[in-house]
Amino acid sequence: MRSFLQIKYVLILLLTCLSIIGHSQRNVKDSAIGTVWLSIQYGLSLTSGDLADRHGYFNSIGVYGGYKTKKNWVFGGEGNFLFGGDVRVPNLFDGLTDSYGNITDQNGDIAIVVVYSRGMYIDASVGKIIPVWSPNENSGLYFNFGAGYLAHKIRVETQDHVVPELELDYRKGYDRLTTGFNAQQFIGYSYMANRGFVNFYGGFYVMEGFTFNRRTIFFDRPEEPVSTDMMLDLIYGVKLGWLIPIYKRKPKEYYFN
Repeated sequence: MRSFLQIKYVLILLLTCLSIIGHSQRNVKDSAIGTVWLSIQYGLSLTSGDLADRHGYFNSIGVYGGYKTKKNWVFGGEGNFLFGGDVRVPNLFDGLTDSYGNITDQNGDIAIVVVYSRGMYIDASVGKIIPVWSPNENSGLYFNFGAGYLAHKIRVETQDHVVPELELDYRKGYDRLTTGFNAQQFIGYSYMANRGFVNFYGGFYVMEGFTFNRRTIFFDRPEEPVSTDMMLDLIYGVKLGWLIPIYKRKPKEYYFN
């Protein structure tokens, strides 16, 4: 957790510096321009399809990098970390509990075992900005379509206890690791200010994951064959990004009498 927070603070500091640079160099009021896009983004989503049998909601935090052309096409890619606390797999550790419903560690003490939803996705994408209801030609309705790689699993933590049945590779028997191809659609609004560094995009997105189980056995269901069929994992929700466009400085014009 500490390392994750350190990475987040470094990203925020870096993007703040880039924002100051971008602010000093831009002039977007008069026409659409080509510019590099960098952003840090946050999403909140729900699940449906096969994914809803294992996980409820997801938070996501990630980065986007790309380029917006003078024709308002946006090409780029993003990487996002998924996290949540709504694991929906019942009786996951029933085979490890005693008659009192407790799991004991290697010393015979009651262990604290917690589970979380974890995942990630990496997408390449293409988008289009349509300048309506906007202060300039670089803002407006924003449509984006992407495709890439999706992975999710159950994270098992034993805190400060050592439970031999849940350590190292044994956790793989409970984590439900699932990976595969994904497609994503986004519709929202992108705003690039005439002045200042309040630049952002936000809207609604839907993701379809065409995934497969990557474990050959579930330790909580040892007699049940693990399905090898493709699953349809659906994620939908809202996404908001703080946009850091990098502008080229316009050449100065000099006039002589």
